[in-house]
Amino acid sequence: MHLGQQLIDLVARNHNTLGLALLCLSACIEYLFPPFPGDMITVFGAFLVARRGWSGPAVFGAVTLGSAVGCMLDYAFGRWLGRTEDRWSRGRLARFRPQIDSLVARFARHGALYIAINRFIPSLRGLFFIAAGMARLPWWKVLLFGTLSALLWNGLLLLLGLTVGQSWDRLVSVCQTYALLLWCILGVAALALVVRHFARRSR
Repeated sequence: MHLGQQLIDLVARNHNTLGLALLCLSACIEYLFPPFPGDMITVFGAFLVARRGWSGPAVFGAVTLGSAVGCMLDYAFGRWLGRTEDRWSRGRLARFRPQIDSLVARFARHGALYIAINRFIPSLRGLFFIAAGMARLPWWKVLLFGTLSALLWNGLLLLLGLTVGQSWDRLVSVCQTYALLLWCILGVAALALVVRHFARRSR
């Protein structure tokens, strides 16, 4: 039994404050450890609202709070990296310095937009907040746009759960299809950027 299923079973057995705390913790850890199946736990929370009578506002509040805490921890880590870059950007990492500087500069200009869409991009969302910290974006702006993004995403997940939550397998299938489609779009975008880069170099 994989980790995601173990957590789902644990949440399902605790219809109380502990269950909500597990949902909150899962949403937080997803930002700190991207392979963690936080979205699937959130989807299961929506299923519990539809099938088990859990409180929609309580589940919504728990996962949104966890998202806000997780994104700010990533932001704090990014600020620490920015303060200590002279130590970690030497040696082998020095060759990546131009890319890092370019990313930080991009976030300094358009950070609010990137943070606003972070919740809709699987696995990479934590990196957005680390970059925002390195770019020294104001903490209140990061918290505001990060929370708004989480509110919208979690609201859509809950709406999805209430719509098709009568079938857990169908709910999982919809989420997996979305993730696969988005990864395909990101892959095509990344390939286009690589082609553009080499085309510029060849000229």
